Amino acid sequence: MAKKAAPSKRQLAMVFDLNKCLGCQTCTLACKTAWTTRAGMEHQWWNIVNTFPGRGTPRDVFSHGGGYTKKGEPIPGDFPSKRLWGEAWDFDYEGVFGSNRDEPIPLHPREHDGAAPQWGPNWDEDMGGGEYPNSYFFYLQQICMNCSEPACVEACPRESVYKREEDGIVLIDEERCHGYRFCAEACPYKRIYFNEQRNIAQKCISCFPRLEAGVAPACIRQCPGRVRHIDYLDNADGHIYKLVKKWKVALPLRPDFGVEPNVYYIPPTSPLAFKENGEFDDTGSRIPMDYLKEMFGPGVEQALATLEAEREKAAAGKKSELMDILISRNWNDLLGPFTVDPAQLQRQPVR
Repeated sequence: MAKKAAPSKRQLAMVFDLNKCLGCQTCTLACKTAWTTRAGMEHQWWNIVNTFPGRGTPRDVFSHGGGYTKKGEPIPGDFPSKRLWGEAWDFDYEGVFGSNRDEPIPLHPREHDGAAPQWGPNWDEDMGGGEYPNSYFFYLQQICMNCSEPACVEACPRESVYKREEDGIVLIDEERCHGYRFCAEACPYKRIYFNEQRNIAQKCISCFPRLEAGVAPACIRQCPGRVRHIDYLDNADGHIYKLVKKWKVALPLRPDFGVEPNVYYIPPTSPLAFKENGEFDDTGSRIPMDYLKEMFGPGVEQALATLEAEREKAAAGKKSELMDILISRNWNDLLGPFTVDPAQLQRQPVR
């Protein structure tokens, strides 16, 4: 085992508002077109938006181990097979366009060995949980969590996974990586992919070349729903600090994993449930509180109460700092210090 990551001087953090996500996957495609178009990366989605309750990407995403116990001991994990991640499918174009049949045949996906797909990166989209009329779901965005206690760093015997001192971003040195995949096994969120052609592990890099130029990550800047906030966690005037530290409505995902993630979530609210007689049940929402506590920790109940109280205040015409932050009428406010327009950057000559 390598040594644990040393604390960084500052910590870059993000907040995702689950009540505003449209599930449009614009963030996913922004990341895909920017970073994972090369050989061996066809199946890689460094940013993914899944429907929850659901099985996630890879399938049964939170059941593959990794992270730490409450005593700080590593929890053994596994690396899911490629079919659990979902391959980049082929399609039977020849069978469709080369057919002489009078009746058209549908365009069927298939895996590289010709078999019918059994899973994909967003296989159970919009399926959710509960029973009609109290069904429910929400969209959960996942990228690298840039954890303060990253299990992937400790798991790598070659010290190719490291946490940047200046901003806490977790990166993989591809020249040192030998493709052991211990880092992927150790990550409880399963946000590390394996490139079979290059025999290396690869993951979200938080668009650090953009950050160094003052430009927000692609997934954040191109989100049409104004879901994503970014800033340094210690900036007391920024959105992140206020949502996480001051208002305490932005919570870590699966805090029981023990890795102290630095991506936080505004927990999902939902309409009131229906009683059997068709009337509203004023005692609770459709999303079970036990499930929300499993996902976002014991602070979720108070966070939801704070959100509701501030919404009522704003609806009554009173000032609410929290609602102003979450609405973000000026989208540049979401970007923290990274407000440079990438279109204004001078393109570097190709060498």
